[in-house]
Amino acid sequence: MRFFSEICYRKILESMTSKTRIYLLLIAALSALFGFQSCAPVFSELQSARLVGKNKFELTPLFSTVSATGENNTDHLQNELGLQAIFGLSDAVDLRFRSEVIWAYAGDYYDANVIFGLGPKFRILENKIALSLPFGTVINSNIWHEWQFQPTLLLTLPAIKDKLDITLSPKYIIPFCDDCDNFGAINIGLAISSDLSKWAIRPEYGHLYDFGSEGHVGQFSIGLSKTFGK
Repeated sequence: MRFFSEICYRKILESMTSKTRIYLLLIAALSALFGFQSCAPVFSELQSARLVGKNKFELTPLFSTVSATGENNTDHLQNELGLQAIFGLSDAVDLRFRSEVIWAYAGDYYDANVIFGLGPKFRILENKIALSLPFGTVINSNIWHEWQFQPTLLLTLPAIKDKLDITLSPKYIIPFCDDCDNFGAINIGLAISSDLSKWAIRPEYGHLYDFGSEGHVGQFSIGLSKTFGK
């Protein structure tokens, strides 16, 4: 349990049923992604297969709430508040930076940490298929912990031209640490706007899975994107 916050671990287990405790023990290792102190990893996307374009950039303030669902119970784990920035390096490659503050629920209070992620995004089929390759870690007491890699496929359906996109984003989570398992996640999100080239509201829902365990971690996120540059 080296990747599960001692305080978060103890306080949550005190407040949960026995079945939920078993499930939380199974997902404890997931907190290797982006840090030791958060109760679950950050796995939301809040982007589509569209690229922002050369010399443009997109800013997205965002909020997420995360819960664990076991056999018969759903328990709130954490809230996340952050900022995502995507820079257009060319018409076929973007660079995405993301940072968030995570408030992990610890029974009767929240324990905060800051995460950081960075990686390229490559166009495969214009506005419809892209590949995102982010790395992430946590900064905690000025110490950088183990990194993780999240290769993600972005599959976008332009449902209403320049006004509504629907994006499915399956990903595989690879931790760079000893005795850590790999995990899978999938998100589905919308981009809603009068002109997607300028701005978008981004609601999203997703699940994170340990393939050898029952239950899942779920997230709901909302972001507001604004594109700058010509």
